[in-house]
Amino acid sequence: MEMLKKNIYIFSGLGADERVFQQLDLSGYTTTFIRWEVPQKRETIENYATRLLPQITSIRPTLIGLSFGGLIATEIAKQIETEQIILLASIKTKNEIPYYYRLGGKLMLHKLLPTHLLKGKNYFSKWIFRNSSNAERLLMESIFAGTNPIFLRWAIDKAVRWNNQKQLENIRHIHGTADHIFPFRYVSCDVKINNGGHLLTLKNADEISQILRTIILK
Repeated sequence: MEMLKKNIYIFSGLGADERVFQQLDLSGYTTTFIRWEVPQKRETIENYATRLLPQITSIRPTLIGLSFGGLIATEIAKQIETEQIILLASIKTKNEIPYYYRLGGKLMLHKLLPTHLLKGKNYFSKWIFRNSSNAERLLMESIFAGTNPIFLRWAIDKAVRWNNQKQLENIRHIHGTADHIFPFRYVSCDVKINNGGHLLTLKNADEISQILRTIILK
């Protein structure tokens, strides 16, 4: 079967790991979860993507990126030939970054956020995980608690100040209408998930699994 030949490399979201994909059905594919490296001091997102390249050993792979992972998958795809890039709850260019993130990035307001606010249980985390089930919230809180703070700060900085203007032709974008991290009104997507939030891979796992199979088999 053709799908058995597909090599898929998966990029988790900011502060996330492969557990956010645990409910997806990707059986029949050869899947590799990309491991986040600790960023070097003042490292650019382009150089960081280059350092992840040794983890990709297949020719013309399919890349799947969730949230911040979509930004990294896009940067990877600008450096190597890919079969396709599939974005989940992510953005394709800087034009899809909400204006308030861009403004905050220019003013460096995100630099003022203390690490405990980003990783702890507080109003900020409640806002991130709102509309999530208790199980989903507990999982994400566990993941965030174990996230390297250096990576977390670096990734937030690169996300709000991403300057990519090149929209690749082989990108497919799946996005939820109720996403509050990257609001639906600011993006142009190929597949719309009605009432889908930012945690698509958990809350809409069955629907996303079917959509991914349809896209990958094309």
